[in-house]
Amino acid sequence: MKLTLLTTGGTIDKTYNEHKGVLANYDTVLDRILAGLRLPDIDIDHIEVMNKDSLEMTETDRAMLLQAVLDAQAYSDAILITHGTDTLAESGEYLVDHLHPARIPVVLTGAMRPYEFRDSDAVQNVTEALLAVRLLGPGVYVVMHNRVLNFPGVIKNRTQLCFERRTT
Repeated sequence: MKLTLLTTGGTIDKTYNEHKGVLANYDTVLDRILAGLRLPDIDIDHIEVMNKDSLEMTETDRAMLLQAVLDAQAYSDAILITHGTDTLAESGEYLVDHLHPARIPVVLTGAMRPYEFRDSDAVQNVTEALLAVRLLGPGVYVVMHNRVLNFPGVIKNRTQLCFERRTT
């Protein structure tokens, strides 16, 4: 399987800078996560689109992410995007609105707690997303916390700290 991994930053990639005393996006941790997994028959092309907190993402950033997805669809069997959870739903809606339609599975995932935290959900979510890209049909999805939800109509439940279907 040919997978394109697009990283955008977000909580999953936040690391602690001891000199500045801040938790921020500096470098992606995805290569470290992937190194701890057995992935014998997957060819991953890792592209760092940006590295920022999703609350700082703009429409220009989402357009840049869309272009990366459009480019990757030409040579990939699936696309996995790591994204900050605060605006992941907005980016998922943006992608589903502009892909007309997605030709392959496009899965967004992230973490509620940074990879470097002891109680992080990062490895679980990346592992689930890696399995999901093999099983899902074309479309845009969020895969986190043992859930697979397709766009449109996904929201972040800030009380339960998970994603769910929007109720009307």
